[in-house]
This record gives sequence, C-alpha cells and structure tokens, in this order.
Amino acid sequence: MDLSRIPLRAWFAALALGCFGLVAFSMALQEMLRLAPCPLCIFQRLLYMVIGVLALVGFLLPSARPLWRGVIGAAALLGAGVAAYQTWMQFYPELASECGFSDPNLIERLVDWLGMQFPSLFLATGFCTSIEWSFLGLSMANWSLLIFPGIAAYVMLTLRRRA
Repeated sequence: MDLSRIPLRAWFAALALGCFGLVAFSMALQEMLRLAPCPLCIFQRLLYMVIGVLALVGFLLPSARPLWRGVIGAAALLGAGVAAYQTWMQFYPELASECGFSDPNLIERLVDWLGMQFPSLFLATGFCTSIEWSFLGLSMANWSLLIFPGIAAYVMLTLRRRA
C-alpha cells in the first residue's frame, strides 16, 4: 500500500481518534475494574488528550500543521519520559519516592488542581509504584512507554506526506 496517497488530514484525524480512544479505554478500565490512577497516570491521560486536541486542530487548520507536528512530537516525548519514570518507579519501588509522600512537584500540583475541577476525569487516588492492571505482562505505564514514542514516530512519518 502506498502511504503517500493517504491525505495528511486523514493522518491527523487518525491520531486524534487514537488518542481519544486511549483515554476512553483507560477511563472504562478504571471504572470497570475500580482502578485507582496515580498522578503520573493522570498526567499521561492529560497528555493523550492534549495530543488528540492538537491533532484535531491540525486536521481543521492545515496551514499551521508544521507547528502542530512540533508540539505533538514534544508532548509525545514528554509523555515517554513520564512513562519511563513511572516504569522505573514500578520496577524499583523501594528506590522511588512515592507520589504523595513528599512535597508535590509541578505535575502533582497540576493533577491535584485538575482533579478538583474535573474529578471524574482527573482525580488521582492511587500510588505511582503500584501495578493495578497489566496486559501481556505490561502495566499501563509500560504500554504508554511504547505508545508515546510510537506517536512521535507517527508524527515523523507525517513529515514525508504532502498536504
């Protein structure tokens, strides 16, 4: 299949749908399994939402796509860093300073504020070192550690596409 024939708008629409689908899936799992997301989990959810909104804007405003690509790529790399940190915390919980037991950092303060504004979407009640759910041996943080770089690679692929 010749990927160069796929319109650039479709690439942005697919990215937006994928990110919003990931958020919906995580929220459904949280509700069905009574999972307690931690501040880093919620921050990653926020990053998926930001990437989805930026992809939607890239779909709607074609003239600013280079800007959206750069911001989406940066958000995806930030998400990969957060997911890598949480993965490390889950592998070595005895070495990690648990979220909530020390002075809150910028991410924790943002998540706390969002949790007060929109509790059904952003309320963090869990611990960053705990693994409450896994699929194929990977926690949600592990999956995000695969997905965020995948988003960055996806954005790099769009650089080769024509408008």
